[in-house]
Amino acid sequence: MSAAASALGTPSLAQAVPAAEQAPGFYRYKVGDITVTAINDGYGERPLEGFIRNADLAAVTKAAEAEFFPAPGRVRITFTTLVLQTGGKTVLIDVGNGDVGAPTTGRWMGNFRAAGFDPAKVDTVLISHFHGDHINGLRLKDGSAVFPNAEVLVGSEEWDFWMDDGRMSRAPEAMQGAFGNVRRVFAPMAAKVGRYQGGKEVAPGVTAVSAFGHSPGHTCFVIASGSAKLIMMSDVTNHPGLFVRNPDWSAVFDMDADMARATRRRMLDMVATERLHTAFYHAPFPATGFVAKDGDGFRFVPVQWS
Repeated sequence: MSAAASALGTPSLAQAVPAAEQAPGFYRYKVGDITVTAINDGYGERPLEGFIRNADLAAVTKAAEAEFFPAPGRVRITFTTLVLQTGGKTVLIDVGNGDVGAPTTGRWMGNFRAAGFDPAKVDTVLISHFHGDHINGLRLKDGSAVFPNAEVLVGSEEWDFWMDDGRMSRAPEAMQGAFGNVRRVFAPMAAKVGRYQGGKEVAPGVTAVSAFGHSPGHTCFVIASGSAKLIMMSDVTNHPGLFVRNPDWSAVFDMDADMARATRRRMLDMVATERLHTAFYHAPFPATGFVAKDGDGFRFVPVQWS
């Protein structure tokens, strides 16, 4: 047996590892005195064709190949929320797909519990915006609330857009499902949902930052403790291998493409210039690292696992 084969272990030992099983998908790190736990909710896939509105498929395919995307012609979109233990409270930023997502999602609650958390003991849920992969975890298909004791806070602009009956009635057919889903999630608790605005502290050490474009009230969050700071970029970018490197590309999910591009460039330039620790919703798990300037775009530098 060669030295390399010996170092890798015998074939019988290798076969003993279940190939489809992973450890629970959570990852902890500190921001000053705040404990941050990233919770993975699996992934969804969609074709590269049509995913980016303003770039040729050949250019998008080349970018995907350069990033070693696992499925040719497809983009794999991961979902990672944050749990913050701050000021004696348990605070969530977004809640994943719940039990209504793709078969490759729905991992959130198992990972959340494996990380030692109890949904009944969540104090606050902060919602960045109302796209389904960020809100569906609030309410199961049977209508039951997942976090019965939590305060739920949403952006004022996002609420005003999606909960406006007139706007819903005038929305194109392609958006009716999204409007209906927002009502499914929020209507039963509408009277209790709190609203926040950009620039305001929404939880101990957590400040909302307006980042409109991806949706009408899309919000990022700055998490700060002492001299330490983390910015949760939410959906400023989708997969960073495409949209950090090419910030002027427009994802099919961007509701105001021009505003989303301007916001993306502004936010990426800020975190790169200030060398800020950054978290993304759609970056490969654990979805945290740094952004560096790279030519006319940027590059995502993942943290070293610790």
